[in-house]
Amino acid sequence: TLTTQMKATGEVMSICHNFEGALMKAIRSLEQHVDSLMSYDFTQLTDEELLAELEIVDDRRIWMIAEAVRKGISYDEIHAITKIDKWFIDKIAILVEMEQALKTQELTPELLKEAKRIEFPDNVIARLTGKDEREIHDMRHANRIVAAYKMVDTCAAEFESSTPYFYSTYEWENESIKSDKESVIVLGSGPIRIGQGVEFDYATVHSVKAIQAAGYEAIIMNSNPETVSTDFSVSDKLYFEPLTFEDVMNVIELEQPKGVVVQFGGQTAINLAEPLSKAGVKILGT
Repeated sequence: TLTTQMKATGEVMSICHNFEGALMKAIRSLEQHVDSLMSYDFTQLTDEELLAELEIVDDRRIWMIAEAVRKGISYDEIHAITKIDKWFIDKIAILVEMEQALKTQELTPELLKEAKRIEFPDNVIARLTGKDEREIHDMRHANRIVAAYKMVDTCAAEFESSTPYFYSTYEWENESIKSDKESVIVLGSGPIRIGQGVEFDYATVHSVKAIQAAGYEAIIMNSNPETVSTDFSVSDKLYFEPLTFEDVMNVIELEQPKGVVVQFGGQTAINLAEPLSKAGVKILGT
């Protein structure tokens, strides 16, 4: 429902090798206390009520579609109401099937690998399997199910591209090679928000320049598509990833930086200071 309020905000960008994974990354990048397609509970709605809710175009609609799939409402019916292509509805159904598999099946390395391939975070896997998040982390590492980073091809394979611009995937070889230079990671501010982007962006870019001037490799991690800090020519390396503890730790484990700068990413990055510090990561400049 259009009003005079500006609504084109909260935008994030996520990249993965498969649509399901990109959607899961985008959901947890939103920073609206959502981490999967189970973050809203619509189980109390009858089929008729759910179909009526599907008519409404709002920020919860994708969760409504997931609930419709769980209730066995057909792709045809969902498509008739939402006009969303059945290909996308099928992708949402694949995520719903994985929720069910994690709830009902024994967590084997194969199931864990498939859950990570479509970007289920450790905390969601832990919740569904009744295990501890640390157990999931340790099981992944014991079975070598760890994030690899791929370089974004900014030339669509037409020319050789060597832009240091990376996204994670749980598939094959890692294209992000750690350099011999000592590095510092700067965390960005996450989704677009009205009235806060410019100052964090400015601070992030200038901190990167200062880090480079001091002789270190400067690495930015952010998921905001609209900022200067996520221009791949600004930093030595850019990781386009959700700003959650797990996603940030994956990059830290690969890059082994001298430390992480959190104070130029607003509340998003500051919220990560405590868990990162507890994990033994050095927080710089506080």
